[in-house]
Amino acid sequence: MITTIRDLRPNDPTDAESVVRVRRAALPFMISTALGVAFEVASAHPDKRYRLLVAENAEGLVVGTAQVGIVYDSPEPGQGFVNAYVDPAHRGLGSGAALLGAAEEHLGAERAQDAYAWVLDEPPHRAFAERHGYRASRSAHFLRLDLATAALPALPGNLPAGTELRAGSDFAADPRPLFEADAAASSDEPGDVSQDFDDYEDWLRHTWNHPYLDLDLTTVVLVDGKVAAFTAAHTDGGTRYSSAMTGTLRPYRGLGLARTAKTDSLLRARTAGYTEAFTGNDTGNAPMLAINSRFGYEICATETRFAKHLPTSDN
Repeated sequence: MITTIRDLRPNDPTDAESVVRVRRAALPFMISTALGVAFEVASAHPDKRYRLLVAENAEGLVVGTAQVGIVYDSPEPGQGFVNAYVDPAHRGLGSGAALLGAAEEHLGAERAQDAYAWVLDEPPHRAFAERHGYRASRSAHFLRLDLATAALPALPGNLPAGTELRAGSDFAADPRPLFEADAAASSDEPGDVSQDFDDYEDWLRHTWNHPYLDLDLTTVVLVDGKVAAFTAAHTDGGTRYSSAMTGTLRPYRGLGLARTAKTDSLLRARTAGYTEAFTGNDTGNAPMLAINSRFGYEICATETRFAKHLPTSDN
């Protein structure tokens, strides 16, 4: 099979739609829209060296796509990432290998030392990664909730004194408190590569201004006027809702605030007409997995993080 690898054409809306089609077929547990795909490229930090690759078959049909770049905010230089997806109807024909080869070539040109990739934890996908020199590390679950029928809990009748619930949109004039809360909560997230979280302008560009972020459905818990917990809501503008990040700052943990934030956001999402809710948790994050299980979320897939040390001209 002849496969052509090229970059996304950012000004071609049909190209972005093709990427959405492939992603939805290969990984239906994540929100993907053409607007979001275009935003990925337009908002990428220059130091990320980000490329969104597509694979075309001999008929010119986009059958695969890959995200590749540098973890520019890591204190460890030379850390790269590549996540490749192929339409299930076109697997086994060489597109995945071609995408991976082009991605690794790009990382090598940017002097990356290691490449990290998320891979569905299924035998064919694991075997593909291992054949190409990748080795497994940690894993994470995708979880799904039927939001239309779920028996969601009611909000606590009486919140503790000094506690109030606010929408993310209430911070539109000054989102910095949410940036600081996001940075603090993210510092405790498990990961293979350490990252600095101190660039407010970059956070505004790729997180706060992301087209998936629904500020009206994002819930922030304040305690005595300070951000104590939050859950950030992503939506596709149709029927799909996703918990992009839920966090509680250390002084306020153990008070049930994350569960309260998620309850409020999910209830409002259902009222707004969203019928499917998704989230993701590291398999070792027992507290959040327990919270999501009580909401009725069920594991629908698992991904494993694979890593590969890349050869360099210096070796």
